[in-house]
Amino acid sequence: MKNNRLDTLPAEILVGIANEHLRLNCKDQQALFYDLDISSELLEQKLAASGFEYDPGCNQYKPR
Repeated sequence: MKNNRLDTLPAEILVGIANEHLRLNCKDQQALFYDLDISSELLEQKLAASGFEYDPGCNQYKPR
C-alpha cells in the first residue's frame, strides 16, 4: 500500500494497516516503512501520540 495519504488516517486505522503489513509482508519495522512508503518519524510520532508502541518481540504495534 503505497499511499501518500496514510498520514491523514486516524491512528486507530493506521495501526491496523501497519500491523497487518507486519503480520503478512514485513519482517521488521524497516521493511514496514519501505512497504508503506512512509517516513519512520511520521509513523512513529502519529502512533505514539495515540498510545501505541512497536514491540519487536511480536513484530506488532501494541497499546502502551
